Amino acid sequence: MTMRWRTPSLVALRALECAARHMSFTKAALELHLTQSAISHQIRAMEDMLGVRLFERVRQRLVLTDVGRAYVEEIRDALERMQAATFNVLAHHGQGGVLRIATQPAIGMKWLIPRLGDFSNRHPGILISLVTRSKTPFDFASEPLDAAIHFGRPDWPDVIMNRLDAGEQVVVCAPGYWRRGGYSRPASRLSRLVLLQHIGRPDAWQRWLHVAEATGVNAWAGPRYEHFYMIVQAAVAGMGMALLPRLLVVDDLASGRLVAPFRVTLVSEDAYYLVYPEAQRHNPKVNVFRDWVVAEADRIDQKNRKNQ
Repeated sequence: MTMRWRTPSLVALRALECAARHMSFTKAALELHLTQSAISHQIRAMEDMLGVRLFERVRQRLVLTDVGRAYVEEIRDALERMQAATFNVLAHHGQGGVLRIATQPAIGMKWLIPRLGDFSNRHPGILISLVTRSKTPFDFASEPLDAAIHFGRPDWPDVIMNRLDAGEQVVVCAPGYWRRGGYSRPASRLSRLVLLQHIGRPDAWQRWLHVAEATGVNAWAGPRYEHFYMIVQAAVAGMGMALLPRLLVVDDLASGRLVAPFRVTLVSEDAYYLVYPEAQRHNPKVNVFRDWVVAEADRIDQKNRKNQ
């Protein structure tokens, strides 16, 4: 038997998504190059077909009903996937395609993006679509993502994880900030310096000070930042000492924007990982990116070991 699809037209679904995004039939009409009456007609026809109200007027304002809101959330992802698939065909004619990668902001800006030119040169048929996500774990089930770079522990279910670094965290600061008092200070003299704190990792300095056998230092004192990239920028600006993943600051250390005054490092259970769902195990684009990003991380790790 042939399945009879009972769904609104693509034109109607686009009209609904656009009207819901703008909360205006007029603005939706402008974006889709239709008339306001055409948008209204598409919405009414959809409501008649579904037997529910998708919009209502409240004090002359257009608002989604509960059913309408839930329906829009469902179809928006499908529309984005169709758009991405169409773009794939138009841009690559079936060769290569788009690889959708999510990353936390710091590692994306400080490490991944500066190296993506090399990946593109090696694999010109694969177009990286990069998005940032601050919260983890990334939701592969609800977002059209192929893989992600994640900082944390290898405790996600139903995913494959490739470790990119050793979980080594290093104390860094701007050269000028450290030179103000000379390079001979022992770790215990950190009590006179500003410790830049990560809101989500309040005990990191305490653990590093324990490894360094430093005493008399308030491990919890200092300005607090939500993201690693904020702490990196604060350190570069000479605002204090930062405890950061080495992989994140490898380029700043190489350029001299930051220095690492202490040999003592903190090996954490947290590390950077390339993560992708089991369903992507045989995706050739994911496998190519995995091989490249793991090799790039290994190359940096080997270079660090030689310099130590």
